Amino acid sequence: MSKNTIVSQGRVGTQSANFKSYMRRYGTLYLLLILPVIFFLVFRYIPMAWILGAFKENNIFKAPWELAWAKNNGFEWFVKAFNDRTFINALRNTITLNLLDLVCGFPAPILLALMLNELTFKRFKKITQTVLYMPHFLSWIIISGLALRLLASNDGLINILYKRIVGNADASIPFMSNNNWWVGTYVVLGIWKEAGWGTIIYLAALTSISPELYEAAAVDGAGRFKRIWHVTLPGLRPTIITLLIMNLGRILGSEFDRPLALSNKLVTDVSQVISIYVYQNGLKANKFALTTAVGLFQSVVGVLFLIAANQLAKRFGERGIM
Repeated sequence: MSKNTIVSQGRVGTQSANFKSYMRRYGTLYLLLILPVIFFLVFRYIPMAWILGAFKENNIFKAPWELAWAKNNGFEWFVKAFNDRTFINALRNTITLNLLDLVCGFPAPILLALMLNELTFKRFKKITQTVLYMPHFLSWIIISGLALRLLASNDGLINILYKRIVGNADASIPFMSNNNWWVGTYVVLGIWKEAGWGTIIYLAALTSISPELYEAAAVDGAGRFKRIWHVTLPGLRPTIITLLIMNLGRILGSEFDRPLALSNKLVTDVSQVISIYVYQNGLKANKFALTTAVGLFQSVVGVLFLIAANQLAKRFGERGIM
């Protein structure tokens, strides 16, 4: 037996021993991964085969690969969607509401985290943080009920107080019945519900910033605001960039329960988003091929936004998420 053969067998034996030792140590973790992997295969990857339905005839009783191609070389449903004023309106509303959420809602948890981080009384800090993230656990059905009782034009608590302040019994603010007021209410309620929950991520990121940096800045004469600007925010920048990229990837996505619960017939022009359009045309009108095409378009554009935002972050020197 040659020397090279002995060395090769020795390496194989060492690798086998290392693998067995590794599996004895981490094998339980791999077993725990089996159920999540099965879940993603069954509910995420296998259903992707039905994306083909966006290019086939509308028939839910056959598998899409058994159906004939739709008209216009398979793009019939995409053409119909973009010729449908209701879809164009839903697309516009989706982009508008998501951009407002991003511009107004994204900085809110950052500001809250910065303020909570500056609090010196730990007990008060914990109580405040708990109160801030509790709305996250309320469903939009509950929040819409509260909003209707508080913001109703006639007998809502806010309008009752407003009438007494201005001294006019006929004065009222149409929070839920005027398009512009409804959009503002939609955004504010979203911030109130989720801003506190978002602070958890930023407060966790703040713990990784070395206290020595704050001490050095204080020695150099930096005040509280300068320490926030030159120490805290740079420490949070990687987390901010990552979350911003993820939010940009959802710019064409749309919640279903939030606009549906807060909407009413008076504000349909601004409240109908793509998810509601898919629900009304897919489940109610049985236009499954059309809504599959809309969902595919929504996903592809979302991925393109995600990739573009990731590349832009890398160009500015950040790691990105891919």
